[in-house]
Amino acid sequence: MTMSHTTYFPDARGTSPSAPLSPRVGIASFHRSLPRYRVTALYSCPAIAERLGVKTVLVKDESVRLGLPSFKMLGASWATATSIAREWLGTEDAPLSIRWIAREMRRRHGSHWRVGRRLVAATDGNHGRGVARMARLLRLPSLIFVPAGTAESRIRGIEKEGARVEVVEGTYDDAIARSAREASATTLVISDTSWEGYTETPTNVIHGYSTMFSEIDQQLSGKTLDVVVLQSGVGAFAAAGMAHWSARDTNARPRFVVVEPTAANCLMLSAESHAITLAAGPHESTMAGLNCGLPSLIAWPIISHATDAYIAIDDDATFDAMRVLADCGIVAGESGAAGLAGLLAITDVAERDSVGLRDDATVLVINTEGATDPDNYDHVVGTTDKGVIRTRRRRQQATHTVRVSGR
Repeated sequence: MTMSHTTYFPDARGTSPSAPLSPRVGIASFHRSLPRYRVTALYSCPAIAERLGVKTVLVKDESVRLGLPSFKMLGASWATATSIAREWLGTEDAPLSIRWIAREMRRRHGSHWRVGRRLVAATDGNHGRGVARMARLLRLPSLIFVPAGTAESRIRGIEKEGARVEVVEGTYDDAIARSAREASATTLVISDTSWEGYTETPTNVIHGYSTMFSEIDQQLSGKTLDVVVLQSGVGAFAAAGMAHWSARDTNARPRFVVVEPTAANCLMLSAESHAITLAAGPHESTMAGLNCGLPSLIAWPIISHATDAYIAIDDDATFDAMRVLADCGIVAGESGAAGLAGLLAITDVAERDSVGLRDDATVLVINTEGATDPDNYDHVVGTTDKGVIRTRRRRQQATHTVRVSGR
């Protein structure tokens, strides 16, 4: 099957600036303190490697992370904790945990410290659910804004965390603008994108993702990566990965490939114009977590320096990748499968070479979400997510674990 896609290859790659994203210590320790923490699996998928014509394809499976169906909880939790410490406790250096935050808030503000305080976010689904989960753990109210057209299953998932959800007519960017208006001394806006005057919290979202990339390093046990594929919305996730692997020898770092929906390819457009550029809506791709029209101000400098290739894909491409991953026993939602979809769409020999798809290459793909829209997943894949997992357990040779560590 031929998939519709577009590509852009920058003329040259620079060295990614590291100072804006130099992470704080203690992030992984904080995540380990959260309920249901475990290291997620890194799988080797020979069938996918054969289809791509490369030596090895590794898939980091974030279909379940901290009890939620996406990696987003990593950034949402760390950003929430650091925002509370900074704004409500006046500290930046404490060893953070849910228990420590509750204890310190009670000590400094009294037993009724929660009264009048709340968390707010805008989301296409996964980030907002992570913020809502943090509010639930802290027993705080939360308000989450979503753009029109958000799948009911994603809204229900957020509401199950105890949040109030409001639908904003317009795009994700309109939901972001609406959420920003709620900020006050007692309302913390936890956004994964940045704008003028608002950078600390989204920077900490990016820092929070570092736990996943550090896990990958440990699971690789010294093996090197040739290609890292990072699907992207505003660019926070991609910037986190690029900053992580760009901190080492420039000559040894992997090639970075960014994948976006064709209808929301703001990073590709920005690269082509050499300046932050809006991808005008409507953004109607089923890759809901990537439907963003404007890059993050703090993510864009990293991405613009480090990216080797941009790929924009249509929905059919990610549907194909969902089925390919399911055949290997991995449950991937529309956004989760997008990185692999970008590679599968590349058939031109010159483009394959520019992306780094050589026969001796080791390629990392990250499945960033599970079946967050179960109805669409069943329709696309032809079975439920539970059916895929049962098949994997029966047929372990299809996908084998490189290394999985426990708590």
